[in-house]
Amino acid sequence: MTGQTDHALRGDYSRMRPDYTVDQDWDVYRPEEHALWRRLFDRQAALVPRYACDEYRAALVRLDLGAAIPRFDAINRKLAAATRWELVAVPGLVPDLVFFEHLANRRFPVTVWLREPHEFDYIVEPDVFHDFFGHVPMLFDPVFADYMQAYGKGGLKAHALGAIEMLARLYWYTVEFGLVETPAGLRTYGAGIVSSGGEIRHSIESPEPNRLGFDLLRVMRTRYKIDTYQETYFVVRGFDELFEATEPDFAPYYRTLAAQEPLAASAVLPGDRVYHRGAAPTQAA
Repeated sequence: MTGQTDHALRGDYSRMRPDYTVDQDWDVYRPEEHALWRRLFDRQAALVPRYACDEYRAALVRLDLGAAIPRFDAINRKLAAATRWELVAVPGLVPDLVFFEHLANRRFPVTVWLREPHEFDYIVEPDVFHDFFGHVPMLFDPVFADYMQAYGKGGLKAHALGAIEMLARLYWYTVEFGLVETPAGLRTYGAGIVSSGGEIRHSIESPEPNRLGFDLLRVMRTRYKIDTYQETYFVVRGFDELFEATEPDFAPYYRTLAAQEPLAASAVLPGDRVYHRGAAPTQAA
């Protein structure tokens, strides 16, 4: 989530500045890359009305991204006016502190390269489609945008306290794989879900995963899967809940969590607010 990986990084890091930013160089994208973008966009845009939250859907319509890989500078003019955020081009995954520093200053790093055609359904690292289609629309929501900045500031503190793993779980289960309760039922806002052709259905309709109410410490204690669909999704009642959860000092939370064993990704606790219990959840002791 925050840029750490065990495999060789994709992307050209030779041209990056000290803050890991690069120029987008939009003119070097090939026609076949724009065509692949349109295929990816059309698939996901057809699914969004059924599964994504209203805030995401409204922003996606406003952005009109379907014709070609977007120009970051053009989107930045709209984004700055909406929530004072800015997209910055990066060659790929960036180190934790760099990532947090950008978020804390309302800058969202977006990868410049696009996946290959054989990676249409799955890619190991986030590419420009995941970063843009998944993340950028939610940055137009003022409350969520403020949450993202608060997360970045919290990340800088967590790094100093050796608590990155706990905070990373919060990012994973909210920014990447979060669900929200709406009058129309559960909907997604997580970038990892809205940019996935399979998980967007799985997260809302499958009987297999748990869907549990959001609780900050519960989330930061829960492991997650990176190579399968999620076994548990956490549901917020609204984006205010996310922003309010990040306001207190997390240092006492980290001390509390450090004394507890992490929970399995499929765990269901007796005190959980359960929207749906999965087909084979692990019952916590």
